[in-house]
Amino acid sequence: MSKTAQLVMKIIGASLALAAVVCLLIGGWNDLTMGIRGMQSRHGKDAGYDEFDDYADDQLYI
Repeated sequence: MSKTAQLVMKIIGASLALAAVVCLLIGGWNDLTMGIRGMQSRHGKDAGYDEFDDYADDQLYI
């Protein structure tokens, strides 16, 4: 194989490997965030995360 073809194959292989890592990160994002939340709760930060914590329910019914 010529050196140009080898270089092209290396570039293609590296880009496919990078794409695989990105796909793994996107696919496992929920697991990663749950792990981070678990570490935060072990270090004294808020253990319970509720997706509706940012709403002020008492002010909705004035």
